[in-house]
Amino acid sequence: MPLALRLVGDIGGTNARFAIAQGGAVGEVTVLPTKDFSSFEAAVRAYLSAHPTPARVREAAFAIAAPITGDHVAFTNRNWQFSIAELRTRLELERLDILNDFTANAVALPHLKGTDLQAVGGGFALPNRPIGVLGPGTGLGVSGLIPSAGGWIPLTGEGGHATLPATTVREASIIERLQEKYGHVSAERALSGEGLLSLYVALAAIEGVPAVSQTAADVTTRALDNSDRIAVDAVDLFCAFLGTVASDLALTLGAQGGIYIAGGIVPRWGAIFAKSSFRARFETKGRFSTYLATIPTAVVRHSALAFVGLANLQ
Repeated sequence: MPLALRLVGDIGGTNARFAIAQGGAVGEVTVLPTKDFSSFEAAVRAYLSAHPTPARVREAAFAIAAPITGDHVAFTNRNWQFSIAELRTRLELERLDILNDFTANAVALPHLKGTDLQAVGGGFALPNRPIGVLGPGTGLGVSGLIPSAGGWIPLTGEGGHATLPATTVREASIIERLQEKYGHVSAERALSGEGLLSLYVALAAIEGVPAVSQTAADVTTRALDNSDRIAVDAVDLFCAFLGTVASDLALTLGAQGGIYIAGGIVPRWGAIFAKSSFRARFETKGRFSTYLATIPTAVVRHSALAFVGLANLQ
């Protein structure tokens, strides 16, 4: 009997990415801008209409950039919402799984190969110990895996909205400026595309110079080609903040299985991230610096991480 076809989707605030999976293998990924559709269902139907399959798709699994707490799903960074039960009925599916996007990323981690990862710093993973994953993109996703007798248990949470800590006077000044704008300053306010631009604008204001870059992409470009000192500082500050948040996650989970950095931003930075303040900040935790130095950190280079998790859901 042929393995069932499964529609899989990684749905963020900016893009909805879809593919067909079968037996854990993922086919070609199609990217649809979320702004082009009035609802999530409309995006799903558009993909299915444009990609006919040899057999009817009876299963679907979607990774959503939103908290999944019940039947009703409301997106964090897009004005979409839906009922899981109603969507399953309307799409005539026998099985529908809805996961937080970083829960799907966590599920994928045991299925990665060494070539899918870029190690940053030292340390070594201990077997059957918790694993953490986080990644800046449109927002900041956070999840993890806990070992059990029955296999890995993925965590569903909203760690990206935990309060962002300052470890230097300069960082405190940055957070103070963000607080004037947002009130509560979560980690996501700095560790996201919008957050990178916010860091750049705040640094420019503190230094009393014009903010030349107008988008996060501009900041990244000017940092990579070293044409804007404030952009370079903003990217390094971003990496330092990420190191602090990653080490907090490692301590909270006891993640001696490793901490993985995913998302749409860091994997594109390559050597600039490896040379940044990330790892030094990750290990700077006073009495627990030695403990953290033994935990490996790596950037996930797999381009469709959530799809691997969705395709391998049991």
